[in-house]
Amino acid sequence: MPASLESLDALLARQRAAFLADPHPEPAARRDRLERLLRLTDRHEATFIQAIDADFGGRSTHETRLAELLVVRAGIRHALRHLRRWMRVRRMPTAPYFRPGRNRLMPQPLGVVGIIAPWNYPFQLSIGPAVAALAAGNRVLVKPSELAPRFAAALQEAVAADFAPDELAVVQGGAELADAFARLPLDHLFFTGSPAVGRLVARAAAERLTPLTLELGGKSPAILAPDCDLADAARRIAFGKLLNAGQTCVAPDYLLVPAGRAGAVADALAAAIGHLYPGLPATPDYSAIIDERHHARLAALVEDARAQGARILQPGWPQRTDDAARRKFPPTLVLNPPPEARLMREEIFGPILPILEYRDPQEAIGHINAGDRPLALYWFGRDAGLRDHALRSTHAGGVCVNDCLWQLAQEAQPFGGVGMSGFGAYHGRWGFDRFSHLKPVFFQSRLGGAPLLHPPYGRAFDALLSLLKKIA
Repeated sequence: MPASLESLDALLARQRAAFLADPHPEPAARRDRLERLLRLTDRHEATFIQAIDADFGGRSTHETRLAELLVVRAGIRHALRHLRRWMRVRRMPTAPYFRPGRNRLMPQPLGVVGIIAPWNYPFQLSIGPAVAALAAGNRVLVKPSELAPRFAAALQEAVAADFAPDELAVVQGGAELADAFARLPLDHLFFTGSPAVGRLVARAAAERLTPLTLELGGKSPAILAPDCDLADAARRIAFGKLLNAGQTCVAPDYLLVPAGRAGAVADALAAAIGHLYPGLPATPDYSAIIDERHHARLAALVEDARAQGARILQPGWPQRTDDAARRKFPPTLVLNPPPEARLMREEIFGPILPILEYRDPQEAIGHINAGDRPLALYWFGRDAGLRDHALRSTHAGGVCVNDCLWQLAQEAQPFGGVGMSGFGAYHGRWGFDRFSHLKPVFFQSRLGGAPLLHPPYGRAFDALLSLLKKIA
């Protein structure tokens, strides 16, 4: 049921009051919330899969199980295993001249965390950040995307059955509610979406100086080094690009391949696509585009590139398709599009893959550095020296070597953007810390020498200060 602006304010007030009544939940309370979230995921799996499938007009059941439910389960279990260690007050070094005083770092919940989730992975990107926020001891409000309304309703119902509204709550609504949500006096706001919408969210949050994490996207490149295993790279790139029909923030957005190899790379990708998705477009393993507007946008990108002279290939796609496949978009390879083409200036977010040629690896690096910093970078090749040079010379939120996407699933590593692809990281310990205030505490000792620096000042002060200058 869509929320009103008044009910949104009331819900926030209820969560804040509950947090103030219990500002530092014990490990048992946090574990209970995480375990309920895990049971919710298991119990409502079929409902979530069906709702997401209906919202997409055809979403692969297996992709939802792999990229959403499995990822969330792994995050919850990882948090349960490590929660007590994350919560401990951390011993920090203390400079010799402050001893026997001691430094400690105390992880403290922030309060009420708001999460604005996108439509492309609606369960993972609603609940994944919530796992970290609950582990850190916060109350959580989630606003799913209005472009996935069936899922939003299913999630709201499931959460309401297992959580008190002052623990974890889901609100539904359109753009007006999303704008009001971003303007709430939250203790932290977490947004996943496009850079364009991210700017609006950041502007709204800035009115209250709300701390913000932005997980955005961008044009994530894949570099094929001259010595890469082309058949293996093509299979992995095709999987990474076509999972969820390319509607993935870390999908490879374009390929950089050695000069003269674009045709061979396209042939290898066509073979890989045929192997992964036989019987296009009917195969249920190949997902649809979320709505007609996004489908039309993708078609316009291809036609713009075609009009500017790029070669267009759509391997495995029949000339004519029936109405049942009208929201599916063909896997599309675009060979050597000009830099002015829209698909080289905009994040594609669909199953379209431009293939560009470079004369030497430094040219490929220069191409990447000429644009905004992407959320992901992919390197395929065996030369470790060349690989490390590329990693040192470019910026990206994360990197996967000789594969695609899997950097996102590492709970022992942070996930986040850099520059225009976002700021702030989460997953695992980094998510816990993202939604905590790591409060530094200095414990003074009765034997400490600080009183020697009190006035009235004189020779003893000068002598002590001179000594501190030497040892500091």
